[in-house]
Amino acid sequence: MKFLSRFYIDGFILGIIIAGVLGSVFPVSGTAESILNWATKIAIGFLFLLYGARLSPQEAWKGVKHWRLHTVVLAATFVLFPLIGLALRFLSPTLISDELYTGILYMCLVPSTVQSSIAFTSIAKGNVAGAIVSASFSNLIGVFVTPLLVVLLMNTTGQATVDFSSILDIVVQLLIPFIVGQLIRPLVIGWLQKYAEPTKYVDRGSILLVVFAAFSESMKEGIWSTITIWQIVILTIVCCLILALVLGVTTLAGRKLGFDLPDQIVIIFCGSKKSLATGLPMAAVLFAGQPVGLIVLPLMIFHQIQLIVCAAMAQRFANRDPVSVS
Repeated sequence: MKFLSRFYIDGFILGIIIAGVLGSVFPVSGTAESILNWATKIAIGFLFLLYGARLSPQEAWKGVKHWRLHTVVLAATFVLFPLIGLALRFLSPTLISDELYTGILYMCLVPSTVQSSIAFTSIAKGNVAGAIVSASFSNLIGVFVTPLLVVLLMNTTGQATVDFSSILDIVVQLLIPFIVGQLIRPLVIGWLQKYAEPTKYVDRGSILLVVFAAFSESMKEGIWSTITIWQIVILTIVCCLILALVLGVTTLAGRKLGFDLPDQIVIIFCGSKKSLATGLPMAAVLFAGQPVGLIVLPLMIFHQIQLIVCAAMAQRFANRDPVSVS
């Protein structure tokens, strides 16, 4: 495990990989499939209920006055990334399958991460308060913006069959539980803080269940026979290039717009990430009946790459010479 930690591969990432492998090797069908589908829906609803209960409205809104910082982060998340995703349409179907391109575009539409964005900002000695607000606000509006972008952009490209009925599914399975979580927060926040570690396993378990169900469905539909190892290699290279481009743009934007170094760090780490924890459940709802396993594969690969690269960058920021940046 020490060897893996050097590359910022934690147990959760390994669990996601194992869940995907198990779903591919042991796909369920019949009654078991129906039970799994209902269990997944319940797990997704409970997951977003926990998200709502944990997010403090006061904490989320207290830093809104620093609107320039949050606007740049949101622009990177919901403007720059989608434009890159649309520009990569030429990859399909000559270099990668339509489903993998759909996954790349979808990856570009999901919100930023929360935990890792804040953690890396803290390690890099950046503006942690700003990171908390930017990352939380990204996820908050992502519940609305991501499904809307999926409907508008993916239907336009012809790569997915998502319609506005998916918004209703999002409302029922994601938004309503999130709002309920916000409403019951005063009643349960003390309990959640006291039992933070057990509840972490509960929400991570929900995500693992979503991954298992997605890959089980993909295997049952015979999707994996449609891609080759070279497409996976190409997909990995594309994810690396997307991250490199976004990191370059966010770094340059932070400097050119006159932000100080702590705020530049926030823009880099919050603006360059995509949330696996939010993106997987959303995909299960938005792409029901479609090859979800392949669609979320780019997000899973990108997520691991961003952790490795940003961990190295955060450490480099942390080790910088204070004199040279003063």
